[in-house]
Amino acid sequence: MTMTPNQAMKRTARLHIYEVRPRKDKRGVDLISDVLPFGRLWYDTPDNAIGYAMHCSRSHDAVIRVYDAAGNVIEVHRRKGDFKEP
Repeated sequence: MTMTPNQAMKRTARLHIYEVRPRKDKRGVDLISDVLPFGRLWYDTPDNAIGYAMHCSRSHDAVIRVYDAAGNVIEVHRRKGDFKEP
């Protein structure tokens, strides 16, 4: 089945992508995403950042990638949104 450009846009627009990266000053982690109101939030632990990202994306599908200091992905969390099309 082939999707029209409009259908493809709607499908990707619902996906929230988050990155959890360690701070350079070694004081916690940054939660980074285009869907956050300020673009970047600071957290003391990766678990708190992941929890906030899951809470913010509860009505959308989300992918949360956790990076180490070298820039390698060490964890990936996927969340299926609770929103249902009528």
